[in-house]
Amino acid sequence: MQPRFAGKVALVTGATTGIGQATAVRLASEGAIVAVNQRPTGDPTQTLKMIKDVGGEAFPVVADMRDPVAVKAMVQETAKRGGRLDYIVSNAAINPFMPWDGTSIEDFDKLFETNVRGTWVVCTEGARQMIAEGHGGAIVMISSISAHVGAPTQVAYCGTKGAISMLGKALGSVLGNNNIRVNVIEPGAVDTNMAAPMFEDPAVVKYYMDRIALHRIGKPSELAGAIAFLLSDDASYVTSATLLVDAGFIVNAEL
Repeated sequence: MQPRFAGKVALVTGATTGIGQATAVRLASEGAIVAVNQRPTGDPTQTLKMIKDVGGEAFPVVADMRDPVAVKAMVQETAKRGGRLDYIVSNAAINPFMPWDGTSIEDFDKLFETNVRGTWVVCTEGARQMIAEGHGGAIVMISSISAHVGAPTQVAYCGTKGAISMLGKALGSVLGNNNIRVNVIEPGAVDTNMAAPMFEDPAVVKYYMDRIALHRIGKPSELAGAIAFLLSDDASYVTSATLLVDAGFIVNAEL
C-alpha cells in the first residue's frame, strides 16, 4: 500500500521546532515532499535530519512571515522545487508573554503581522497556486485554545488566534468551489519552545494538570497526527472546521 501522502508536496511554516517540526516529519514519513520553512535567522538542520532519518524527502525554504513578498516567493519556490503544491500548514507564530498594559502598538502590530497576516498570505497564495495547477488541496491553520479563553500575559496573542480560527472557517467556505479544504487546529497545552516560559511556573503546571482531563501536557507529535488527518483523504468531507486538541482542558476550566 502506498503511503497516504505519496506524490504530494506540503509547505509547513515554522517547521524548525515544535508542532511545525513534528508535522513536517510526520508528513514526510507518510510520503510527502516537505518544504521546511525557516526564518532568515533560523536553522532547519535538525528538521531535515529527522526527515531523512524516517526516509522522507524535504528541502528548506526561507521567509519571515511578516514579509508578504518573501512569503509569496516561498510558495512559488515550493511549487517549483517540489513540482506542485498540495498542502499548506500555517503554523509559524510568535507569543511574547506581556500584559495588556505593557503591549505597545509596535508589539501589537508585530503579533498581528506575524500570526494573522502571515497566515492569510501563505494560505491565500498557496490556494492560488493550487488553483493554477488545476487540482484541489488542503490547508490547515494552527490556532490555539487562546481563541476561546483569555490569559493575563497573552491578551493580544489571544486576539490573533481568534482571528485565525475565523479566517480558516471563512476561507474554507469559499475555496470549496476549487476543491480546496481549509481547517483549523486549536492546540491546548503542548510541550514546545513557545510554551516553555509558561511551564517554568509550578503553579501554572499544576493549574493545567488539574484541569486537563488526561492530566498531562501534549506532545508536538500528537498535534502532528491531528494535522495529518485533516490534510488526508480520511478528512475528505471536512472543511471550515475547527478541531480543539486540548485533551479536555476547556471543558474543565471551571474546576
